Amino acid sequence: MRKPRDFDSEMKALNERAKLLKERKLHQLGELVIAAGADVLAVDVLAGAMLAAAETKDAATVEVWRKRGAAFFQSASRSAVRRNRGDVRRAPAGDGSAQPPFGGTSTN
Repeated sequence: MRKPRDFDSEMKALNERAKLLKERKLHQLGELVIAAGADVLAVDVLAGAMLAAAETKDAATVEVWRKRGAAFFQSASRSAVRRNRGDVRRAPAGDGSAQPPFGGTSTN
């Protein structure tokens, strides 16, 4: 006979996972603002720029922004590799729980 499923505990676990994912997303968005240098902007200027970007329907403009963003992430990952290049032997073994870079996906 099959063991009955505990839907309440499954829903609680799913809600907790969703909460953790939202918190991680919020943290990564803050890191992105800092990494892009946008933290020097006034909050109302930053909010206005993000609202304008979210409302933009022009595909050509969005494509230019996408390419610029991709180049930003590639240069950021290359500089991280250069910084860590000689430290491979000295780096402690991780537990495999490292977070992916902005916008990345995790296999967990």
